[in-house]
Amino acid sequence: MNSFVERIDHINIVVKDLDEVKDFFLSLGFTQEDESRLEGDWISETVGLKDVAARYVKLTLPGDRVSVELLQFDHPPITEISSPGLANTQGYRHVAFRVNDIVQTVSFLKQRGINPLSPIQEYAKLSKKLVYFRGPEGILLELAQYPENG
Repeated sequence: MNSFVERIDHINIVVKDLDEVKDFFLSLGFTQEDESRLEGDWISETVGLKDVAARYVKLTLPGDRVSVELLQFDHPPITEISSPGLANTQGYRHVAFRVNDIVQTVSFLKQRGINPLSPIQEYAKLSKKLVYFRGPEGILLELAQYPENG
């Protein structure tokens, strides 16, 4: 069987305040790889919207090839959602970050006023510790810690 897909390239998140969300990801250890203004026919045709003007930031973690791309649309204006959605809402729901020390990471987030949705849980089958939280603009995120060889 042929595999046309090599790997996941990036996760795109449309935001209202690019600087606030970018700073949040940078505080978690991401580094900024690119920042650009996106305008012109090529981007309008790519996304299927007229007269697109947007700010773009590409963020990566050291040693990881999957990036997080943040987009702030100036035109057309962003379509806001009325609620950030629950974990069982159809469509994109969350991004999960693998961490070495989930307790330390949760403590770091709490110091910045970002509280988990629950205490740290364990998925016993994989010995995986996990917790959900909401980042800036209600973005649903997960922390996941696996056993050392997991």
